[in-house]
Amino acid sequence: MEWVGFNLAESPTWPLGGAFYPSKMATRIDKEACREAYNLVRDDTTDINWAAFKYDGPMIVPAGHGTDYADFKSQCSDDNRLFGFVRITTGDAMSKRAKFTLITWIGENVSGLQRAKISTDKTLVKDVVQNFAKEFMVSDMRELEEDYIRNELKKAGGANYDAQAE
Repeated sequence: MEWVGFNLAESPTWPLGGAFYPSKMATRIDKEACREAYNLVRDDTTDINWAAFKYDGPMIVPAGHGTDYADFKSQCSDDNRLFGFVRITTGDAMSKRAKFTLITWIGENVSGLQRAKISTDKTLVKDVVQNFAKEFMVSDMRELEEDYIRNELKKAGGANYDAQAE
C-alpha cells in the first residue's frame, strides 16, 4: 500500500500515530491498583475516606489513601495534577449518608498541554471511579475546603432537612 511516498509495509511506525502503533506518550491507568484504592473508600467497614490518583510518567497510579481529608489536600500543590475520590458524610442527627465525589486537581503552575490532556485522561479514571454524586474540577485551594465540598454535595443531593428542629 502506497501513501504519498510512504510504504506502509516497510515502515515500523504509522505516520498518523495510533492506528497501528500507540503513541509512547498516551496516558494509561493501572486499573487494578486504582480500583483497589477506589473500593477501600467505598467500603463501609473501613475508615478510609479518600484515595488519590497521580501521574507517574504517562501512567495514572494510586498516590495514597487515608482517613484525614487534610492529608488528601496536602497532596494538591501548585505544580501537580491529580484525581481524588472522596467520601463525605452528610445528613442530620436522624440520617447520615455517605456521598462520594470525584475531584480533579490542576495546580496553578501546570502547563497548558497538561491542562488540556487532563480532560481526556479523566475518562480513564472514570472507568474505575464510576459512582459519585458530584464532580469537581479545582485549581484553587479554597474550593478544596471540606465544608465547601460538603455543602455542594448537599445541594446536589436534593432535599435537605438539616434546618429542621429535632
